[in-house]
Amino acid sequence: MIPPQEASARRREIEDKLKQEEETLSFIRDSLEKSDQLTKNMVSILSSFESRLMKLENSIIPVHKQTENLQRLQENVEKTLSCLDHVISYYHVASDTEKIIREGPTGRLEEYLGSMAKIQKAVEYFQDNSPDSPELNKVKLLFERGKEALESEFRSLMTRHSKVVSPVLILDLISGDDDLEAQEDVTLEHLPESVLQDVIRISRWLVEYGRNQDFMNVYYQIRSSQLDRSIKGLKEHFHKSSSSSGVPYSPAIPNKRKDTPTKKPVKRPGTIRKAQNLLKQYSQHGLDGKKGGSNLIPLEGRDDMLDVETDAYIHCVSAFVKLAQSEYQLLADIIPEHHQKKTFDSLIQDALDGLMLEGENIVSAARKAIVRHDFSTVLTVFPILRHLKQTKPEFDQVLQGTAASTKNKLPGLITSMETIGAKALEDFADNIKVPPDLPLALLHRLLPTQAILFLQQLLDFQETAGAMLASQETSSSATSYSSEFSKRLLSTYICKVLGNLQLNLLSKSKVYEDPALSAIFLHNNYNYILKSLEKSELIQLVAVTQKTAERSYREHIEQQIQTYQRSWLKVTDYIAEKNLPVFQPGVKLRDKERQIIKERFKGFNDGLEELCKIQKAWAIPDTEQRDRIRQAQKTIVKETYGAFLQKFGSVPFTKNPEKYIKYGVEQVGDMIDRLFDTSA
Repeated sequence: MIPPQEASARRREIEDKLKQEEETLSFIRDSLEKSDQLTKNMVSILSSFESRLMKLENSIIPVHKQTENLQRLQENVEKTLSCLDHVISYYHVASDTEKIIREGPTGRLEEYLGSMAKIQKAVEYFQDNSPDSPELNKVKLLFERGKEALESEFRSLMTRHSKVVSPVLILDLISGDDDLEAQEDVTLEHLPESVLQDVIRISRWLVEYGRNQDFMNVYYQIRSSQLDRSIKGLKEHFHKSSSSSGVPYSPAIPNKRKDTPTKKPVKRPGTIRKAQNLLKQYSQHGLDGKKGGSNLIPLEGRDDMLDVETDAYIHCVSAFVKLAQSEYQLLADIIPEHHQKKTFDSLIQDALDGLMLEGENIVSAARKAIVRHDFSTVLTVFPILRHLKQTKPEFDQVLQGTAASTKNKLPGLITSMETIGAKALEDFADNIKVPPDLPLALLHRLLPTQAILFLQQLLDFQETAGAMLASQETSSSATSYSSEFSKRLLSTYICKVLGNLQLNLLSKSKVYEDPALSAIFLHNNYNYILKSLEKSELIQLVAVTQKTAERSYREHIEQQIQTYQRSWLKVTDYIAEKNLPVFQPGVKLRDKERQIIKERFKGFNDGLEELCKIQKAWAIPDTEQRDRIRQAQKTIVKETYGAFLQKFGSVPFTKNPEKYIKYGVEQVGDMIDRLFDTSA
């Protein structure tokens, strides 16, 4: 049972809590009443705001729509005004640009092209919108006038600034490939850079807007003329240089200014000049064994001219390749790509035709020279043909894309030259066997020299000559011949010429009544041929098909020396031991014996004097051979005469010994030493 005090305290505690809860409840009730009041006020405010917004919206939306319509109207007005301004501007184009078009594009191409663009747009507008308008005809006429002015400006720029390339610069360009030490490339500036850019812009405009290709004809005609004149100028340069100094010059020297030209030798084949030099070598003492002038007609003037013509043509061919390459580079910047090949084909025709015509003239001249048996002139074909073959890959590359007729011109010329060259080789071999009707002395001097000269020239053109011979072969292997096949053909040909020459020499040696002179003639020629073969590579080339050629010539030479030595038997036979009388020492000679001794001395003296007189006038050009033959003969005669003199010199066979014993042994030797005396 709870005590009363605790129950009372518990009641008070509960009452206090209840009172607090009532106070809290009363506070919550008041708060709710205030919140309800605030809510009512907020709802009232929001309702009022919503009402006002609705009123505002109802007022603003019509205004906004009206504003949008006004803006749209304003934009339409502005667009209409702009279109009107644009259209009106087309009506003013003619008057605004007429002065510029009339004055032309010179010096103000940018402004001029801008005016042409305006005129073109005006033409397009009137064609689309008012094709019957008189303004269309006006701007069309102005456009055509402007286009013609641009075409005229294109022609004027190309004509004024296209210059002929100087011969010196062309020689620099050509020598650039061969000069491995050159430190800088030689470049050609056909047009100044500013002019080139103007030409390019006009070209592109004419193609894109002018719908005109006539300017391409103008371009190739002008550049074709410059190319042709440049090559002709190089040819004239060779003629002038050769007539003044003999050597064309070129300033292609590294690290030197172009305005300080330095003479530079140009590679020259020298075919004719070498021929003349070799002919001069034997002009004083001929191979026929007789001294005296050769009576050769001087050919220096004609030969120099042929050398110049050959050099000039070779360099013109190289110049064409280099200049054509440069022309194509220039053309590629100016002419549209799909017109480049055709334009280039037309551009190079005049220069190419000139070269081909000159080449055909060379072939024609060679053909006439063959008829005249002037084979030294025919040799000019060889360096030209070799150069054409060497240059053909570059030619083919330059002419790539041109017409077939253009590409076939060089191969046709090469074929013509190969044919005439093969004809020359064939006729020369036949001519050596049966030479033309010439004075005997001239023929003997000229024939071997001509033959060796011709063969020596072939050494410089082995591949060319071999190809000529191979081109005439009918066998299937000739169509794809190798260098070895070509070499064997050339070796066979040289052996044929040497064989024909030997037959001819044997035939001509028979015209000499004196066998000794005939032997000297053959000796000189065989020795000359052998020495010439040995001094050059001819002997190696001959050995390809004839291994014993050198030994055979030496045997022929020795055989002729022996034949010559037999001419002295009529001298030495008088004093030979086998023909002398036998007598006893101390026994008086009989009249018959004395007479025999007198006859022996007289016969020896007369024979010695006669031979020395005759053979002193003969010639052996080779010093070594001349000394050898004289020494051998001197030894034989001196030994024989010495023995005879020792045996009969002191014998009393006559009262006047000085009448018969005219010469001492050394005197005889001195007389023989004066045989073949070149100073006599």
